[in-house]
Amino acid sequence: MNLLPRTMFAALFALLAGAASADVTLLNASYDVARDVYKDYNPMFQKHWKATTGETVEIKQSHGGSTKQVRAVADGLEADVVTMNQANDIEFLAEKGLVTKDWAKKFPNSASPYTSAMVFIVRKGNPKGIKDWSDLAASGTQVILPHPKNTGNGRNTYLSAWAWALKQPGGNDAKAQEFVGKLLKNAPLFAAGGRDATTTFMQRRMGDVLVTFESEAEMIAKEFGKGEFEVVTRA
Repeated sequence: MNLLPRTMFAALFALLAGAASADVTLLNASYDVARDVYKDYNPMFQKHWKATTGETVEIKQSHGGSTKQVRAVADGLEADVVTMNQANDIEFLAEKGLVTKDWAKKFPNSASPYTSAMVFIVRKGNPKGIKDWSDLAASGTQVILPHPKNTGNGRNTYLSAWAWALKQPGGNDAKAQEFVGKLLKNAPLFAAGGRDATTTFMQRRMGDVLVTFESEAEMIAKEFGKGEFEVVTRA
């Protein structure tokens, strides 16, 4: 079974301000679905910081749509670290002089620690018979996704759907625009971020399909149980 087009996570640990001596507090401004990563990572970082510096560090988190978050940083949110899921969001901060121009060279793998695919999360038994992107534009199908303008999750959904439409027989920009327009009209709302979209689908029980990162499916299974949904991974 083929995975959907893969998207690069430009998750950059970019120090925006130096930490003070003695006990310190760091603010990490990050994209929405990264909150669970840091629940596990922060205690390890705090232990490492203590062993290395002798200081006790408090880590505060700010989560939201990737593009919304970088705009907040550019507007004055005093983050010490930013971790975003799109390279263009980091480039935006670089253009503002808040991140070095060569940020992609500061860490291995162009500062992208991992990649993920866009997948479809459907109700148990897949009652709407959703198999590929074409089904998301079908009449009567409700699609849950974050806002394409403010979130990496939503933007990657938009781009993946557009790319799929271009690859179809006779595909062109006009047909891709028409297809994506139909898909977006099937969204009863645009969630504020990836985790908000998950909550809308899993807890509020809205929608027939959730489009999200493959990595988010693991969190859903952990929190809600694997018997509550199915994952569709199709090109």
